[in-house]
Amino acid sequence: MGDPSDRADAIGATSRYLTRGGRPWLPVMGEFHYSRYPAAEWREELAKVRAGGVTMVATYVFWIYHEEERGVVDWSGDRDLRRFVTECADVGLDVVVRIGPWGHGECRNGGFPDWVQHAGLRTRTDDPAYLAIVRPWFAQIAAQLTGLDRAWGGPIVGIQLENELYDQPDHLLTLKRLAREVGLDAPLWTATGWGHAQLPPDEVLPLFGGYSEAAWDSAHDGWPQQARAHYFFGPGRDDDSIGADLRTTPSPVDGDEAHLMRYPFATCELGGGMYTSYHRRPVVEPDDIAALALVKLGSGSAWQGYYMYHGGSMKIGRRSTLQESHATGYPNDCPLVTYDFQAPLGEYGQFRESWARLRMQHLWLADHGAALAPMTLSMPDDAPTDTADRSTLRWAVRSDGHCGYLFVNNHQPVETLPDHHDVQFGVALAGREIVVPAQPVTVASGAYFVWPLRRPIGEVTLVSATAQPVCDIVVDGVPTAVLVQTGGIGVELTFDGEEIGSVDGTGTAVHDGQDVRVTGLQPGTGCRVRVTSRTGGVADILILDERSARQLTRGRCWGTDRLVVSAAPALVTDDGVVVYTPPADAEILLYPPLSPADTTDGLFGRYAIGGRQAAPVPAQVRSLSPAGPAREPVIDPVSGNASAPTDDNFAAAAVYEVPIPPEVLDHADETLLRVDWTGDVGRAYIGDTLVADHFWYGSTWEIGLRRFRDLLRDQPLRLHLLPLRRDAPVYLSPQVRPTDHVAGQVLQLRSASFVPVSRVTVKPAAR
Repeated sequence: MGDPSDRADAIGATSRYLTRGGRPWLPVMGEFHYSRYPAAEWREELAKVRAGGVTMVATYVFWIYHEEERGVVDWSGDRDLRRFVTECADVGLDVVVRIGPWGHGECRNGGFPDWVQHAGLRTRTDDPAYLAIVRPWFAQIAAQLTGLDRAWGGPIVGIQLENELYDQPDHLLTLKRLAREVGLDAPLWTATGWGHAQLPPDEVLPLFGGYSEAAWDSAHDGWPQQARAHYFFGPGRDDDSIGADLRTTPSPVDGDEAHLMRYPFATCELGGGMYTSYHRRPVVEPDDIAALALVKLGSGSAWQGYYMYHGGSMKIGRRSTLQESHATGYPNDCPLVTYDFQAPLGEYGQFRESWARLRMQHLWLADHGAALAPMTLSMPDDAPTDTADRSTLRWAVRSDGHCGYLFVNNHQPVETLPDHHDVQFGVALAGREIVVPAQPVTVASGAYFVWPLRRPIGEVTLVSATAQPVCDIVVDGVPTAVLVQTGGIGVELTFDGEEIGSVDGTGTAVHDGQDVRVTGLQPGTGCRVRVTSRTGGVADILILDERSARQLTRGRCWGTDRLVVSAAPALVTDDGVVVYTPPADAEILLYPPLSPADTTDGLFGRYAIGGRQAAPVPAQVRSLSPAGPAREPVIDPVSGNASAPTDDNFAAAAVYEVPIPPEVLDHADETLLRVDWTGDVGRAYIGDTLVADHFWYGSTWEIGLRRFRDLLRDQPLRLHLLPLRRDAPVYLSPQVRPTDHVAGQVLQLRSASFVPVSRVTVKPAAR
C-alpha cells in the first residue's frame, strides 16, 4: 500500500490516518458517475465539485454501460472514462476508480451485463469461468487509464475492488492480482467494509458509510433504526444496514470492530442525500447531511467520502432499462432515469443548500485537515450508549493532547432533540482544564458545531472559542483566522494571557486569571479582533455570522488569496469569480477589498457584478387526457415491497403537453422545467423518448432542458402523471404526505415554469 517512499508527494497510510508528502492528509471525496452525466458538461460540473471543497472524485465503472452486448465495448461520449479522469485532473481533483466488476449503485444487476448475470457462472467468486471474463474487462479499463496513474503523474490515487462483498476475502485478493496484471495500479486499494465484511488483511483499506435515511428499508412510517447511530459520536464504523437487503447471511451479533483499529477510519459513502425507491421516498434535509458529516469527523474520520455528491441520470440501454428493479431480482424498484439522490449538486447540476453547508466544513478541512487527521477521539464519561437516548447532549473531543477540537451535535432527522440549557464543557489539554464557555449557554435544538481548543494563530494561542473555524488566510502579512458564530451562541474568545501584549477591535477584553477573554462581539463582515503578542507579532480573528459563512468561499483572485461572500453560488476559477444565477442587483463581498477605499461592508469591499437573472417564465401547459383511477397496489412477493408502475399502467396517466419556446432553447446555459405537482409517478417524454421520471416525494420536479435541445426543437415535451392512492403502501416523509385526496386518490398539477440558470464571470481584467 502506498507510493514509493522517494516520491516527493508520496501517498501512504498509517493505522490512524493517510499521509501525503510526509504529512497527515485528510481527503474529501465526492461520488460523481461520469456515465450518468453528459460529457459536454463534465468540466463545468467538476469545477462545482471542486468549489464545494471536495478534493477527490470517486466514480463507478458500470460494466453494463460499456458492454451491454458481449464483445461490443463502448467508451465513447458519456462513457469516456479516460476523458472524465483527465478532466478531473485538469480541475485539480484526485480520482478513485470503483472498478467492480460488481458495483451496485442502484444499477441493473449491480452493473453486470445481462449476458454475465445469466451465463450460469458463480459470479463474485474465484470460479475460473468467471475470472476468464473479468480479466479482459479489467484489461479494457486499464487501457482507458493508461498513463493516468500516479507513476505517470496522473490523478488516480485509489482503486476500489468490488462493492459490498462481505464473505469472499480471497476473491478480493484475486481481483487485486488480476487488476495489477493488466496494468491497473494505485497507492490506495480499497474495499467496502460494512456488514462486518471479511477482508484480506493489509491488502485493502476498509471504507465505511452512513446514511440519514434508507430507501432500501421497508415502507414503515418511522425513521430507520440504524440511521440513529450516525448522529452519535463514538468509535464505531460499521453500518450493517447498508447492503443488508442483498446479503444472504446475517452480520455477527457482537459487532466486534477491534480488528479495524489497524486501519484509519475512512469513509466512501456518507449520505450526501438519498435516492427514492418506489416504496420508500424520504426527504433528506441539508442539516441531516451536514450534521452527519460533522459527527463522523468528531468520531475520528480521516477520510470524508460522500455518496452521492453529484446526482445524475441513468441511461436507457439498447436491450433494457438499466435501473435496479424487482424484475431483476432486487428488493427495490428505482426510477428508470433519475438518480438525483437529493445530492449537494443535483441531477442537472443544481446547487443545493447542502452544498453550501458542507463547503463550510470543507474549507476548514482544507486548512486544518492535516492537524485533525492524527488526533484521537475522547468521549465524556456520560456519553450516551443507547441510540434511543434523546436527552443526553452529544459531544466529543479530538486532540493530540496539546490542542484539539470540541464537537457538539444536537441535531437528528425526524426525531427532534431538545434544547440543552446551562451548558459548559470541561476538557483537559496540555496540563490544564479548559472550561468553555466561561458562562453557561444554551445549545439549541438542531445545533451542531465544532470549536477550536488551544489553536495557534501566528504567535498567540487561541485557548478556546465558542465559534467554528472556517479557514485561514494571510492578509498583508497578518495571519488571519476566520471563525463563524454557530447555534446562536454568543462568541467568546479566550487567549493565553502570557502571550498577549494587546487586544484591539470589536468586543471587550478582560484579563481573567491566566487568560485574556474577549466577549461582547457582534459577528458579521465587520467583526475583527486584532491580537498583538508580547514580542510584537500580530494576528487577526474574523468572526462571521452564519449566513455570511454559508455564502463564503475563498481562493486566489485579483492577485491574492481572498474571501468571497456571494448570496448566489460562487466559484473562484482561473478566469475569475463565476457566480450562478445572480439577480440583476447582485453583489459580491471581498476580503481583503481590492482597495482600502472599497471597504463599504464592514471589513469587506462590496462590488456590483452585473447579474442577469431572469425571472421564471410560466409554461403553457395543455391537458391532453385526464387520469384514470389509481392502480391497485402490486407487492413484490420476494421483498414484500410495493412495485413501481409498469409501462402498461401509464395508459391511465394524465397527459399534459408543454411546448418549449424557442428562446428557452436558444439560452446558452441551462434552463430547468420546474413542475409543481402531487401524485405517484411522473414520466417526461419527447416524442417516444423517455427523458426523465420522478417518484413524487414532496419536492418540485426539475428537468434540465439543455441536453435535450435538439429533440425539443421539433416537438413538445409531454408529462405523463399517475395519481397516488390514499392507502398506497409507500413511505413519504410526514411533512409532505398529502391530505387532500379526492375519491381516495390525489393528482394535482399546480404549475410548470421555465427557470433559466445563468452564469456571470467577474474577471480581474474588468477592474
